[in-house]
Amino acid sequence: MSRRKTFVLATHNIHKQSEMSSILSNLEVRLIGLDQFPEIKDIEETGTTLVENALIKARTVYRLTGLPSLSDDTGLEVDALNGAPGVYSARYAGENPTFEENVNKMLGALSGTPYNKRTARFRTVVSFVDGKTELIEEGVIEGIITESIQGNDGFGYDPIFKPENENRTFAEMSKIEKSFISHRGRALEKMKKTLNLYFKKGVFID
Repeated sequence: MSRRKTFVLATHNIHKQSEMSSILSNLEVRLIGLDQFPEIKDIEETGTTLVENALIKARTVYRLTGLPSLSDDTGLEVDALNGAPGVYSARYAGENPTFEENVNKMLGALSGTPYNKRTARFRTVVSFVDGKTELIEEGVIEGIITESIQGNDGFGYDPIFKPENENRTFAEMSKIEKSFISHRGRALEKMKKTLNLYFKKGVFID
């Protein structure tokens, strides 16, 4: 049997912490965020891929806390922008932009683009680091960038991303509805299965 104790969610983003905690709630571990470690400041994402950035964050938090760490990195890939902003999605409007600034820049960049040419996808990579092994899973969802902001919930680009086969943006869905179909939800569900298999090998997590 394995002992399952505390995991650190390697993010300062409280929205992301809440979403990740909800999806992983039945993993039988205690999940805490970086708000429990005020000495850990923003971790510089120097990677050129989502995998690299997810691992940078998880490795750093494990090194600083000694606790198993889960991290994610997400990119929005817009076809009309040749896949941009991708790995730079969080910094699309400059260093430390607000969600609104990123959204407004995206809407401006796609101004005049026909609706059927506004196809895009969210891609999330989730990494797990515990000093013994490193695990990676990915989740993707296709969709379209709307022509205006729709909805008040969610965060990031949620108010302008309408998933395929849906008539609402992520920002018009409840957290539970979004978690069932989102890129992050898909990646975390895969990671949950991978971790359960890992636990069954008798792994001890202190």
